Amino acid sequence: MGKVQLFEISLRDSRVIYSPGEALSGTVTIRTAAALQYKAIKVSCMGSCGVSNKVNETSWNVEEQYFNSTFSLADKGTLQAGEHTFPFQFLLPGSAPTSFEGPFGKVMHQIRAVVETRRLAKDYKSSKLFYILRPLNLNEIPEIDQLSCASTSKKFNYKLVKSGQVMLSVTSDLRGYLVGQAIQIHTEVENKSGRDTGAIVACLIQKVAYKSKRCVYDLRTIAEVEGAAVKAWKHAVWDEQILVPALPQSILQGCNLIHIDYYIQVTVKSPEVSVTLPIYIGNIAVNQPHLLARRSVSHNPSMVVPSAPPADNEPSGSSHTMDNVSLPTKCHSQQQQTHVPFCYAPELSFPDSLGEEPGALGSPSHPTLCLSTGATVPYYSEGAVVPVTTASRLILPPEYSTWGYPYDAPPSYEQSCSSASVSNGD
Repeated sequence: MGKVQLFEISLRDSRVIYSPGEALSGTVTIRTAAALQYKAIKVSCMGSCGVSNKVNETSWNVEEQYFNSTFSLADKGTLQAGEHTFPFQFLLPGSAPTSFEGPFGKVMHQIRAVVETRRLAKDYKSSKLFYILRPLNLNEIPEIDQLSCASTSKKFNYKLVKSGQVMLSVTSDLRGYLVGQAIQIHTEVENKSGRDTGAIVACLIQKVAYKSKRCVYDLRTIAEVEGAAVKAWKHAVWDEQILVPALPQSILQGCNLIHIDYYIQVTVKSPEVSVTLPIYIGNIAVNQPHLLARRSVSHNPSMVVPSAPPADNEPSGSSHTMDNVSLPTKCHSQQQQTHVPFCYAPELSFPDSLGEEPGALGSPSHPTLCLSTGATVPYYSEGAVVPVTTASRLILPPEYSTWGYPYDAPPSYEQSCSSASVSNGD
């Protein structure tokens, strides 16, 4: 660096994560080997989002800026040989969105410092990333306390001359969850045919939409659980759960270019029929009275009105009684390890006591923040990958280094409901 031996930015108390509206303070440290004349020493605090149509592109097609403040630390003078420290402080705007990093774009916040030297001489620059968490209060989402359920059916032919129908109904206990909570999934399948169905699969799906010159969807399966097939002329019930792993929250409030959605999708593989339930992942849980009311409804089947069409009459000349059975689970992606619960960030570790109360921040039951290139918050582009213990609830999403080509987005809740009254034939 020539005359400058050290040029670094330090945040007070080595903080990593801030909330909108907080004060961010720190110091700029400069160590010179000899006297250095300068025109100005400045520090800037900025937040922005960039989106591209290509994976890991360094230049953005579309950008938006959230804030950009500059503070002059010193005006025209000479830095004598030795170490110099300049304090600074910025007030983060209350509208700043949560930090995010994905294959097609990022929401990034950083501090930049520059030593402007004489004309034709080299300027010295330094930067440091920090992360903003703007908590998503699930109670602010409309109808978050409503029961989430959907049903559909599928007509099909088998053995050339016979016809049958499969009816699928799915209910989740909530519409909004925190990281570490279990999504309770109740599935009912009526197989009104003489043929066994394929296996049943329930998935937690993440969809990230990047709004550039064309909208790009990054769709990935976060977790998957598979149940057994349904025998002919059986009414099967399958109760399972998916633990919400380390994921960024739904809805990047304040960001207009990146949108995050989550879905529960349950599919009968053969004949292929599926329903999709949108869910939200946030930072502040649904109010307890709403939880109790929803659980009361979900445990009272008489209050659930399925949207599937009425069953067709059975094939002429046949009479069958629908037997009720309980389906076993064949495999679960979150039960691959005995001691460490499932997660997508390889360096992210969960303690065994995930069942403690969600409010116990900083307790051993909460996962650690992990520094991992290519992941979301927090994101570090340099240095060794080392877990960092923190009291924050903010934890990592799946690794984006395993990105594949994006698929079409799953249907919306409204589309799922509108298709529930239509029977599709093979």
